[in-house]
Amino acid sequence: MSGTGDQLFALQRRERIMDEIREHGSVTVSDIAGRLGVSELTIRRDINTLAQQGLVTRVHGGATLRSSIEPGLTPGLAGHDPSVTKYTIGMVVPSLEYYWPPIVNGARAQALQLRARLMLRASTYDARDIRRQVEALVNTPGMHGLIAAPDTSGDDGLETLRWLDSLPIPVVLAERRIRSSAGVHRLESVVTDHAAGTAEAVRHLHAAGHERIGLLIQSEYPTGRYVRRGWQATVKSLGLPDDGVQQDGIRFDAPGREREMDDVLDRCAATGTTAVIVLPDPQALALEQHCLDRGVRVPDDLALVAYDDDVARFGDPAITAVRPPKQSVGREAVNLLIARLEAGSTRPAHRVKLSPELHVRDSSLPVRISVDDVASDAAPEPTDTTTAADAATERTTV
Repeated sequence: MSGTGDQLFALQRRERIMDEIREHGSVTVSDIAGRLGVSELTIRRDINTLAQQGLVTRVHGGATLRSSIEPGLTPGLAGHDPSVTKYTIGMVVPSLEYYWPPIVNGARAQALQLRARLMLRASTYDARDIRRQVEALVNTPGMHGLIAAPDTSGDDGLETLRWLDSLPIPVVLAERRIRSSAGVHRLESVVTDHAAGTAEAVRHLHAAGHERIGLLIQSEYPTGRYVRRGWQATVKSLGLPDDGVQQDGIRFDAPGREREMDDVLDRCAATGTTAVIVLPDPQALALEQHCLDRGVRVPDDLALVAYDDDVARFGDPAITAVRPPKQSVGREAVNLLIARLEAGSTRPAHRVKLSPELHVRDSSLPVRISVDDVASDAAPEPTDTTTAADAATERTTV
């Protein structure tokens, strides 16, 4: 009987894993193990079984939906059977590495649910390369709509926005804002409200007793301007001094990083800065490790909050982080595009903002407080505490 029961529980676990992957496009071993109350080894075995059955693709730390370009995958498994596919959607992203894979997974999962085929192209951040990839998709027979993430800054960005608006198929921008000066009316967008996420982080640090809160941003980060805007506005609204350590262009992963991090810590001590927000979280992890080497205690001497939450949980102590709703960005981009295709030009253009989450961990809490102490004030997760609603949505129409 126990063997039969174990088999039943395994089937139930695997069904839950598949439900999560269908909804979000991917799962991580640590998250699903915590939710199901089993060991990570058990989840890895379940994922191996599902992969052997051709249902998922194993990736580092988890699993994703299988892609239509994988060897041995039939069109039916990918959801690209012409007999059931209603729309073909193109997607161009500037990278298939950091930040963008969850967005792509979210878009793929939603396209599968809505009987759409998603054709993905990766480009660089170069405007000319993005334009070449977009043109290749637009010229593909049977293409119905496009999701893109071009650089929208400067004069070239304005020209790109106007060009996208003139295309014969509807376009939705993912994690890119539509500048009012472009004078476009058909483009739609879905973005993370990075300023709101940063504001939540500042308020959290202030509630923990910090008066001088610094901001460190990696160079050439597209979200940096919005993170800085949220930091500045919230520091001002709380009546806090704005002379905490600030630095754009940090590179704690480059030669000479020890000297650069030494300089940051020395300036924190000199200015009385007791907390910093760091974009992105690999840079926060590097700074935390350097604090350990220097004898600077986290969070006692310096509290840390990371922005992005890809690897922040691996810190020691685990690092509090703002987590953009990346999979939801991809899903909502597909939703906007399908809605426009269904309704036609009579539907007003939508510009959607999604709220990120603040996951509170030990790197930002005073010694006398633990994550368990604040759990009653927020919806708990296995390893961290959520203090903002999951992907709360703000919509505007034009």
